[in-house]
Formats: sequence, structure tokens, C-alpha cells
Amino acid sequence: MLAVIYRRCRRIVAKAGAAASPPPTELGLARVRHLDSQKSGKPDFCPGEGQGGGRHARIPLFTLSPPLPRKRRREQTESAATMVPRLLLMAIVGCVLVALSASLTNAETLRVGKAGREAFSFVPVDVGARTGIFKKHNLDLEIASFGGDARIQQAMAADAIDVALGSGPGLAFIVKGSPVKGIAAMAGPPLLFALVVRADDTLKAADDLKGRKVGVSTVGSVTSWIISEVSRQKGWGFDGITQVPIGEDASRIAALKSKALDGAIVNLAVALKFVQAGEGKIVLRFNELIKDFHVHVIFATDKAIAGRPERLRAFMKGWLETIAFMRANKAQTVKIAKEIMETDEATTSGIYDELMPMFSNDGRFNPRALAVLARSFVEMKTLPTEPDMRKLYTEDFLPK
Repeated sequence: MLAVIYRRCRRIVAKAGAAASPPPTELGLARVRHLDSQKSGKPDFCPGEGQGGGRHARIPLFTLSPPLPRKRRREQTESAATMVPRLLLMAIVGCVLVALSASLTNAETLRVGKAGREAFSFVPVDVGARTGIFKKHNLDLEIASFGGDARIQQAMAADAIDVALGSGPGLAFIVKGSPVKGIAAMAGPPLLFALVVRADDTLKAADDLKGRKVGVSTVGSVTSWIISEVSRQKGWGFDGITQVPIGEDASRIAALKSKALDGAIVNLAVALKFVQAGEGKIVLRFNELIKDFHVHVIFATDKAIAGRPERLRAFMKGWLETIAFMRANKAQTVKIAKEIMETDEATTSGIYDELMPMFSNDGRFNPRALAVLARSFVEMKTLPTEPDMRKLYTEDFLPK
């Protein structure tokens, strides 16, 4: 690519130099013809046709005017001299435009999957794409949404996506054979979620959830993990609340409205819309559920790790730059987020204030959070034994 740009620039500069050189040959010949005609007393015409007079008409040997006076020739020379730097400047600008054009047209496509469509957790990838942050790193993103961790893991196994924005509990899928690895700790405590019930007072508080049916996204997802942890902390054991995997937040809310569920754990944006519509209420938030935790993790497929390592490094640079941009530019972030989440500006602004603190600034994994996850895999019977968590992630793609 650099060689092509270099050759194009050389051609542009060469043409600029040629255009800047005055044509002395034609001027000199014109002067000779004019002097010869003065000595011979004959006009500088030759026999021919087409100059106003039939077969005896004559045509000029040159269309140039007679030699210019010395002052005019000096002005013409100076004009040509001043033209050179202008043409060279134009050539340099042309080279820069060629380089930029080559860079933009050769941006690589990276397929990114989100474990949920409306969650604020996954809005950064849209913010980075729309503000041109990922484009700056020579990446074009194809963004798709999936209904939970299990489905996004299936998409990676099927080579439908290269990168996934999933959950910390999703690391257990790797032990079960999923061909992926965690490449960044995306967010810490589970600030994103809320447990909602209908507004008909069937359930008044979280203590009424024992033995009730609560909708989660998929088995092994972060929503499933949270409900199990709530049940444990209430003293009901990990299965004291009946979990019903349903998929997207919208499907869980629909099932709750139809009374197929008693409650549902959904992202905060969906919960607030449900409450604002007068159809439900929030009975539990999870801000204090656990401090050392990785609610979200960024995954990459083994294929992408082996074949496109530089693209993954570029993605992580873009992701972390996007988080910094979001912290510094609330208004622009809210404008994009409210479109993605389908919430009004006031609601989106409140969600921004509450959830921005959960995002990691460097993507590094917390050993204490990993220990909590490893222990929970066994306690919740996701895995028979605690895995070696060091084999489930890498920090090789994070900026040094």
C-alpha cells in the first residue's frame, strides 16, 4: 500500500514540475521566424488556404504573438517561478488525499455481537461507530444483537461474529468447549439490572419471590447468575427462585404482562419504561449485591485471535477511547443512547449518570472478581469444579 501511494505521489510531483517549466522552445522559434521575416521583407506567412482569401491566402507559421518586450518577458518568467511552489503544494496535498483515500477504502470489517439490544452496557460500540472512533483505527463494524449469553456464544461458535459483548458468567462456556476467550473486563458491579413485577400488587417486595417464576435471558447468563445469587443471599438456596429463560428483555416483559411470569430481571432502561407506562414497579436493584464482579466481558473467537490479532488490538483501542469519550461528552452520548434504547432524554440522562461508573477504563481483569465467578460456577452447579480462570482470558490485546 505504501509503495502504491509513493508511486502516485512521484507522478503527481513530476507532473507539477513539468507544468511549472516555461516553454522556451516555442518562444525562441517564434522570435527566429519574426527576425527572418524582418530581414527578408516578407511576412511570416506561407502559401495555403483558409486565411481569408482563396488560393493565394497565407496561414501563419505560428499562432504566437511576436516577442514580448523585455519587461513583459521578465514578468512572465517571475509568474512561472511563483507558480512552482503553488504546484508543488498542490502535489503534496494530492499525496495526502491519496493516502487518506487508500486508508479509508481499505478499512477492515469486524463483526461485533451484543448480548442485548437495548442495554446501556452495549451502547459504547454504537457510540464509537457513529462518532468515527473505530473508523480512526481503520475498522468498519458490523453490529448485531442477540438475546442473551447462550445465543451470542452460539453465534461465535458458528463463526457468525468475531467479537462479542457478553457477561462475566459467560466465561464458563469456554470450559464447556466454546471456541472463544475473554479479551477485556468490560464492566464491574451489576448496576445495569432491575427486577420488575406487575403493578397489581401480586408481589409487593423481593421477599415475596420465593418459589416464584422469574424471567431471565438464557441459562448461564448474567441475569441467571444474579437471580441465583439473590436466592442464596435470601437463604433460599440457589434454586429458591424458579428461573424461566425467555431471551430478549421485550419477551420477558410480554410474558410478565400475560402473567406467565411473576417477575423479570431486565436492563434498567426497559424497567424504567415499564414503570413509566404504569404497568409495573421495580422491587429490587443490584447495586449492593456484590462489589467484586465482572458483569460484562468482551470475548473474541479463537479464529479472530489467531488470524486477526492487530484488528482486535485496534478494536480495544477504539473501545477504551469510546469510554473516555462518553465520560467527557454526556450530551452527545445521551443523544445516541436514547435512540438505541428507545428512551426519552430525561430517562437516558438518568441512566447515563447511574451506569457510567461501572465501565472499566483499562479493560484489566480483577483477580478478586474472577475468584467470585470461579466459586459461583461450582455453587450454582454450572461447572463441577472451579476452573483455572487464567486459561479463560488474555490481556494481550489491551493497550500497553
